[in-house]
Amino acid sequence: MHGVFSTNSEEDTARLAARFASALAPGAIVLLTGDLGAGKTVFVRGMAAGIGVDPDEVSSPTFTLIQEYRGRSTLFHVDLYRIEGGEVDDLGLEELTTAGGIAAIEWAEKLPRPLPGAISVTILDQGDDRRKIEIEKGPRVRPTPTGSSALPW
Repeated sequence: MHGVFSTNSEEDTARLAARFASALAPGAIVLLTGDLGAGKTVFVRGMAAGIGVDPDEVSSPTFTLIQEYRGRSTLFHVDLYRIEGGEVDDLGLEELTTAGGIAAIEWAEKLPRPLPGAISVTILDQGDDRRKIEIEKGPRVRPTPTGSSALPW
């Protein structure tokens, strides 16, 4: 399943991400890709708000690799920007799915192999604060009340 969305500001991007995150089931892994400054961390802040985490607590975890935030669900925020391919295996990213929270992984293109069932979010800078956001739906999205396979937002 695939969805393409346009946003016109950081606030729009955060609102979209909040709606998106509220539809995620525990164990979901979200793989974020996009150029430096595209808005990946803004998207994660919105996700945080959508699952009851204070978005002001969320910062880019570039130097700590994995940040953990607690709300209605736990958000694991991972940033692979400064990591080399072989080091990714040492992080145990697959284990985050069994922790019952939601994992948001920035710079997912650095993963040495796909993570099964992950949801891909690609953020493209369209100039100014406008973004094109492509979401490839995975199996860890809660079904809509009608059982539809459509994206729930």
